[in-house]
Amino acid sequence: MKIGTVLFDGFELLDVYGPLEMFSLIGEHVRLLTFAQTPGLITSSPGPQSFAEAALTDANDLDVLLIPGGRGTRHEVNNEPLLEALRHASERARYVASVCTGSALLAKAGLLDGKCATTNKRAYAWVTSQGTATHWIAEARWVVDGKFFTSAGISAGMDMALALISHLCGKDTAHTIAQRAEYEWHQDPARDPFAKLNGIA
Repeated sequence: MKIGTVLFDGFELLDVYGPLEMFSLIGEHVRLLTFAQTPGLITSSPGPQSFAEAALTDANDLDVLLIPGGRGTRHEVNNEPLLEALRHASERARYVASVCTGSALLAKAGLLDGKCATTNKRAYAWVTSQGTATHWIAEARWVVDGKFFTSAGISAGMDMALALISHLCGKDTAHTIAQRAEYEWHQDPARDPFAKLNGIA
């Protein structure tokens, strides 16, 4: 199983490494890959760098394409070459998952047109403006529409990742992984206290 993550300057660390930790615990037959518009060191929003192994244009036949959020999405929504590469990679991926404001990139690329999705509630107004043809769900921890899994802010990516693992490998496997990670998995996708806290539900 190939899990490919898109990196860009200003990505949020937990958006990437929370879900990847969950996917890694599936077992040795999982391969974690990193992609960027240009391979090399990519600086996260908090500062630590990660290495992108390959160009996003080379992301072929992934089981899961993961798009994180972070402050960098504010710039990348206007990066047409990245959006075009994201379109092609998404078309070739079995499943596409976004965390936080990563859904803004999918929406701006037109990949969420006519689909239901959610995002970080603190950035809800900005993200939803990037995809007026998307059916945005204000009160949701994560949303599934076809092969697209979109989650709310930051830590919600781990809940969404476990939901995707449950879909791919069975609920028992997802429960086992959550226990190994000593993580309390929020299994109800509609459980979203942050929508009310931010006044959008």
